[in-house]
Amino acid sequence: MPSIAALVESRDAVSYLRRGLPKAGPSLVSCRSIAGLERLFASRVVDAVVLSPRHRLWREARALVQDQYPAVAVVVYAAFRPDDGGLLLQCHSEGVAAAAVFGVDDPVVGELVLRVSLSARRRAALAHAPRMLNLLEPLQVKVWDVVIREADGALQTEALARRFGISREYLSRQFAAGGAPNLKRAVDLARIVCAAQLLHNPGYTQADVSRVLLFSSASHLGRTARRIAGVSAAGLAHLEPGEILTRFVQGKTRSRLLW
Repeated sequence: MPSIAALVESRDAVSYLRRGLPKAGPSLVSCRSIAGLERLFASRVVDAVVLSPRHRLWREARALVQDQYPAVAVVVYAAFRPDDGGLLLQCHSEGVAAAAVFGVDDPVVGELVLRVSLSARRRAALAHAPRMLNLLEPLQVKVWDVVIREADGALQTEALARRFGISREYLSRQFAAGGAPNLKRAVDLARIVCAAQLLHNPGYTQADVSRVLLFSSASHLGRTARRIAGVSAAGLAHLEPGEILTRFVQGKTRSRLLW
């Protein structure tokens, strides 16, 4: 599962953030230094970053994300005062995705962060994927939802089958029914879309992305990118999720393209 990085002012703020995230969703990691934030980016998929403009490391943390990981949304969460309008306008002008007021928005801050996360943007960009991939049956749609939600890891079909209480063979057969792609290719599609999202960030090399997404090597990532999207790993940095889906449907799966 991905992580939410946080550099906020108080333990209470961290606690509200943690309680606001679903148990089956991303984990919250409270970072105490810029080095800690950098290590998190290097080791896990960071779905969003929550910062306090009053934190002593605000400027450094904001600069790191803005310069190296601009595709990752930043949410500001602090005890804003009525005279902080100028500060909030500055945050908005610098591309901050959302703002939450500590002491007011605490019950909904987790939901707000999830709404602007990489995972949420990936799901929104691929909202029409079931129709394009001929995933029409309830089981197919439920499995696809898990595949998209867990695209940041090496999802195994056997583990997925156990989750649904069926055999791997039955799951594979039912998922591919009706002209849909086979399950392994659907998993690879989701992982390549996630890889493309990460490669939009200058702070990630192909080796970084292959490590964070649990590919065996950068070469493995490159081979999967060519098989799914018809481009090299470097080429993924220039493609949006919808473009990858269209490439997959048009040339990399047996499914018909439906409009």
